[in-house]
Amino acid sequence: MQINSRLRRIHAGWYAGAFILVLGIVAQVLYSTGAYDSWRHDRSLDQACDGTLAQGGLDAALSSSHLRAGSLDSGGAYLAQCSVKTTESGVRGGTLQITLRWSSDTPPSDTLARYDSDTDGVEGQAAPLGNGWPGIVIDQGFPQVMVALDCQNQRSKALVAYGDLHASNGTNSGPALTGLGRVITETAQQAAAKYGCRVRAGKQLTQVPALTLGNPRTVKALAQAQGSCAALREQASTAAESGTPSIMEYPADTQAPQVNCYLVTPDKKPGYGLYAYYGAAAKDFLASEGRNLKEGYGPTHKDNDYSWATAKCPQSTQPAVFVLYRLYDRDTDTYPVRHYSAQFAAAAVKAFADHEAKQRGCTDVRMASQP
Repeated sequence: MQINSRLRRIHAGWYAGAFILVLGIVAQVLYSTGAYDSWRHDRSLDQACDGTLAQGGLDAALSSSHLRAGSLDSGGAYLAQCSVKTTESGVRGGTLQITLRWSSDTPPSDTLARYDSDTDGVEGQAAPLGNGWPGIVIDQGFPQVMVALDCQNQRSKALVAYGDLHASNGTNSGPALTGLGRVITETAQQAAAKYGCRVRAGKQLTQVPALTLGNPRTVKALAQAQGSCAALREQASTAAESGTPSIMEYPADTQAPQVNCYLVTPDKKPGYGLYAYYGAAAKDFLASEGRNLKEGYGPTHKDNDYSWATAKCPQSTQPAVFVLYRLYDRDTDTYPVRHYSAQFAAAAVKAFADHEAKQRGCTDVRMASQP
């Protein structure tokens, strides 16, 4: 009996040792083949941004399928914030940063959403995402997609998502922008569902437009306007007299939170910029630039070279904002429109605001008083 007991103990020791040896071999195989790292990286993506990160467009956005995610500490300023990076060794990879917030929270800093470049040529331009999404593509020194999904069950509240793409190359390519657009729109949709915000989402993005305005090839006669400048066709003669007979525009999109129209000089320089902001974008724009508008500060100093209006819109208690600025050209350190016409500016922004309001069911367009 003692011999049998001793044999059983020996056998148990052998089995335990063999089991540990097998575990070690399995672990070594997982490490050496990269399977463990792959599992760990996949898990990080699943958990990113409070588990709301959509992964459908990540590979295209970052031009890689080797990705990992990490959380960013916003100090409670946002619902969630995370980043996705490439993991290929020896390759200078890219980073995609995603930020989620409520429109009712404190407006974001200018490092996240800039509105102070609206007077610098076409620097403030935004292209609509399209496909029914209330979103835009803007240039922050890098491509950024912003989406604001109104909560149908909570008036004047929207889930706002931002995606900043920092890549070593190809950030302005069609596939990268489309991937970025997919990640942000689909993440916003998943986050809205998680946090109890019922939304109307658009269709899956298959193409996201690049920012093209500023290129002389985009200039055309005001009389030919069909998109975001269509409201000013009847102003063609007065616009020409004011030194801006041509335009640069994006396709009309009644879902976009920001709309741009640029009036262009005979030298194909943007002379006036018209901007419309809605909902969360209107609130954030006023938080950034409202004081300047009310106190009379234009592009470079207290010059009053702008005109603006507001309107009431159905989904939000936040009024829509419409602004016309005389633009400054930093390349030449001059104003392409030498003589600002307050009368033309007021007429142009009123026509722009009336047209935009009609398209979106907004009412009570009011010109703001100048200081």
